[in-house]
Amino acid sequence: NTTRPYPPTTLPALFEQQATRTPDHTALICDNDTLTYRRLNEQATKLARCLISQGVGPERIVAVKLPRSVELVVALYAIHKAGAAYLPIDPAYPQDRIDHLIEDAQPVLVIDEGTYDSLSTRQVPDAVRLPSARELDPRSPAYVIYTSGSTGLPKGVVVPHEGIVNRLLWMQDAYGLDRDDRVLQKTTSSFDVSVWEFFWPLAVGATLVLAKPEGHKDPQYLASLIQQEAVTTLHFVPSMLEVFLQHDAARGCTGLRRVFCSGEALSGDLARRFHTTLDAELHNLYGPTEASVDVTHWRSTPLHAEGAMVPIGRPVANTRMFVLDAGLRPVLPGVVGELYIA
Repeated sequence: NTTRPYPPTTLPALFEQQATRTPDHTALICDNDTLTYRRLNEQATKLARCLISQGVGPERIVAVKLPRSVELVVALYAIHKAGAAYLPIDPAYPQDRIDHLIEDAQPVLVIDEGTYDSLSTRQVPDAVRLPSARELDPRSPAYVIYTSGSTGLPKGVVVPHEGIVNRLLWMQDAYGLDRDDRVLQKTTSSFDVSVWEFFWPLAVGATLVLAKPEGHKDPQYLASLIQQEAVTTLHFVPSMLEVFLQHDAARGCTGLRRVFCSGEALSGDLARRFHTTLDAELHNLYGPTEASVDVTHWRSTPLHAEGAMVPIGRPVANTRMFVLDAGLRPVLPGVVGELYIA
């Protein structure tokens, strides 16, 4: 029984409520830039009004082609405040992939560095107002992320606010960030793990620390940033975790409280190496983009990290998992079948 009675709400509502509770707490750290919740909320509100004046609103898509930066975070939050969904586009993508995403999604606007500068300095008539939190429907799209295209052309996955909000509220119930936590944002925005990195900490009063563009590929830089900014929480795909643990600097990350893995199978050998290197929790998550990032979770401990593979675990809140045969009938325990999400 995974039923949890979470209230119907949206990502911008969660952020604005938190900004009201802790306006002077640090929300965002990026190199030498630091923004409080109040300042981030003000910047996002100003940009949201500019977006609305350009025809952005509910059920519309805004493409965001920005490197990891303060501007990227402001843009994502502004798009939600305007009631729209964001489509992340990695600026490093090949031009033909970028062209396909824009042609397929038909965004009302593409925000790149030039567009952002133009919008952020534009004067907006006082008559342009934001939708209130009550006016935004939790069933409306929050973001659109395209698949890798491994089975043909990339396919756009539309995720509503109610789906990702359920995911974030479950994550807070399970792992309990507080105002002293600092979450590292290092996943490329075009991958769905980035969604909880961007929106979980700022919905609950924690601080978001941005890695520099391409910094997620450099273990030495990551270790230094984790120590310098007192990062407590971050995500690795297992292959990158393996590279990270090979560096001596990883042992210096003593402030880490929790590390999440997803995106690839987590081996028992890697889990054992983690537990001998870091004194932090290790959580294995699994799920497809279509089901709002992750659908199962498992905490790895030194005792559990003895098998060849770490389990994907049990379903998250308001989610069920079934192992079925070719006729969609539940199989007996121990029998191989296909995994279905409900």
